[in-house]
Amino acid sequence: IHAKMLLVVRKDDDCIRRYVHLGTGNYNPQTARLYTDLGLLTCRPDFGEDATNLFNLLTGICQFQGTRRLLVAPFELRERMLALIRRETEHAQQGLPARIVAKTNALVDREIIQALYLASQAGVKIDLIVRGICCLRPGLAGVSENITVRSIVDRFLEHSRIYYFENACQPEVFLGSADWMPRNFLRRIEVLFPIEDGNLRERAKRELLDIPLADNVKARLLQSDGSHQRPSVKRGAPLRRSQTDFIELARSNHANSAKAAKDKRPARSKYSRVKLAGSPFGK
Repeated sequence: IHAKMLLVVRKDDDCIRRYVHLGTGNYNPQTARLYTDLGLLTCRPDFGEDATNLFNLLTGICQFQGTRRLLVAPFELRERMLALIRRETEHAQQGLPARIVAKTNALVDREIIQALYLASQAGVKIDLIVRGICCLRPGLAGVSENITVRSIVDRFLEHSRIYYFENACQPEVFLGSADWMPRNFLRRIEVLFPIEDGNLRERAKRELLDIPLADNVKARLLQSDGSHQRPSVKRGAPLRRSQTDFIELARSNHANSAKAAKDKRPARSKYSRVKLAGSPFGK
């Protein structure tokens, strides 16, 4: 079991509500000091229903019953990923906006690689951020010239998996625990989950994908011959180190949140506090 999932069933004032946390990394205080991961906390009913069914499956209460929102391996994850890639291919063939951006630890699965090659040949722009092993060769004429692959290794181990599909200007973003590897698709319980809130989806694209794609300090670009090269930087162009940008972004977000919380505090009275006289009725 490699999925990262937490389910809390709580009796609120109006009903019984299920709260679900879905993550990309372990609930481990030791690795949390080094790894960077993402999580989603939600009480949307479809997510709660899927999480409940998956826990029932793991405890032997029932068989796999399908899902409404979650993508689950080893039952359907590979097929769903292939369908998303093929959809981008069809959009490109129809002249519609099509793009794939994926951030993963490894890319080994042959079927996924073949689907990405076909998407590239159809004109889909594909940017891959693969920290570890990558069996796909980018930049091959007539095969993968629309694919770029970069690896970023820095102070923190970037452990999250993020998959972005342009979908003809109706983007979809998935986070989760699964790399594009046969073991993740076929031999493990894995979960990918969609980001359905539009603001969060845009934030994930802008902060978690655009920033590493702009890295020209720690990034290494995979070449068609299997070698890696540093990105070329024009004279006078700013240096971009993605993990430094992430740290500054976190500090900025924290400062803004603290300021917003301070602004919401009730205003204090301009009058000094007055000590009240004792009650004439005793204690």
